Amino acid sequence: MLAQLVAMTTVAAAPGLQAGVARVDLTPPASMKAALGGYGERMSRPAEGVHDRVWAKALVIRSGETRLALVTADVLAFPPGFKDAVLAELKAGGWRSDEVLLLASHTHASLDMTALDARNTLNNPALGIYQPELRAETAKRIASAVVQAGRLPVPVTLGWSQATLEGWVRNRRGGPTTNPTLTVGRLDTLQGKPLAVVVHWAAHPTFVGAGDMLFSGEWPGYLQRTLETLIGGDVTALYMNGAEGDQSPVARAGQTCWERAETYGQALAIECWRAWQGVKRVRDARLEAALVDITLPARSWHPDFMKTGGAEYGMSPENAQAVLEAIAPAATHGWLVRLGDMLVIGVPGEMAADVGLDLRLKAVAAAGMRRGIVAGLADEWISYILSPEEYRKGGYEASVSTYGETLGPTILGALVRAASEPRH
Repeated sequence: MLAQLVAMTTVAAAPGLQAGVARVDLTPPASMKAALGGYGERMSRPAEGVHDRVWAKALVIRSGETRLALVTADVLAFPPGFKDAVLAELKAGGWRSDEVLLLASHTHASLDMTALDARNTLNNPALGIYQPELRAETAKRIASAVVQAGRLPVPVTLGWSQATLEGWVRNRRGGPTTNPTLTVGRLDTLQGKPLAVVVHWAAHPTFVGAGDMLFSGEWPGYLQRTLETLIGGDVTALYMNGAEGDQSPVARAGQTCWERAETYGQALAIECWRAWQGVKRVRDARLEAALVDITLPARSWHPDFMKTGGAEYGMSPENAQAVLEAIAPAATHGWLVRLGDMLVIGVPGEMAADVGLDLRLKAVAAAGMRRGIVAGLADEWISYILSPEEYRKGGYEASVSTYGETLGPTILGALVRAASEPRH
């Protein structure tokens, strides 16, 4: 099933999953003067307070000798190399890179990705200023969630449900493609107690604007809190974003940005709760996970870069190439994870919906599975990921896509080829 593998884990003979879950508060203290990510015009100003706290949540799943830590976090994104800092904190437990999957919600009201990037020596306030103390503390807290979740695993059942929600997202580039599929995964103990619920929905958390300077999980934060309340029983809700590169949420109600984030998150939580109630669970669900190495195309800026992304992030033609060399890696990786009858396809950035739908269809077919989801912002953010046609159209997303028009086909091809390989 899985080619170009850094490593591959297979299910042991004994059937049945075990799982544990934990959460940690990622909200930095005011004394750290952490900046909020997502908008260059904030110029790395420290957050002015906390609207609602931001969290990392770890779901550690085991099957025999196989284990996977699925970590979701209320942050903008993770830079390349940050996961290495988490793994260093997990060294005592022997955790490998192919056993830890980091997924950012992409809230624009939380930790700035470039503040966590040890390669960022550019000292550009619009792009973001590196904060070593924030990187170290964030990595330590995320690792602690993994350790806590892995301590006392319990036998669980697992199942998935999907629903179609029309009119909840729009294509912000004006194209016709959206992804209205809501996916909900449910893990209960053998006694029927809800342990964890995983929600996948592809949309930007951008109701909060550049002028709003408070920490917040944005609408995904409201979604998770509301869903936990609806289900009850100390369940932990984990949110993963999808191929949201050109997907924006359509407000349900509200006059202020905070009201719009609240009403959207709460309404989506109700839809998740309805889907959760109908999930059919099994005890002997399969678990497989693999990393897929991807060599990236040559780094280059789009011709529109200085008009849009370059202007937002305070760059000039003279320093733009230096930025590329400093923060854009030459290689990356994707993920293929089988959780029961669901194929989770992890991509390292913001994939547009048309590429995401194509990837999902082809990878699921290649793997011989029934359904799948594309998990965006997996482990690291390398770029927006567009089709060649959309790249050539230009616009903001293309202008900050840093590998030319072949990036989308490169990542799609690598993951589909990997999915087609025989299982080991």
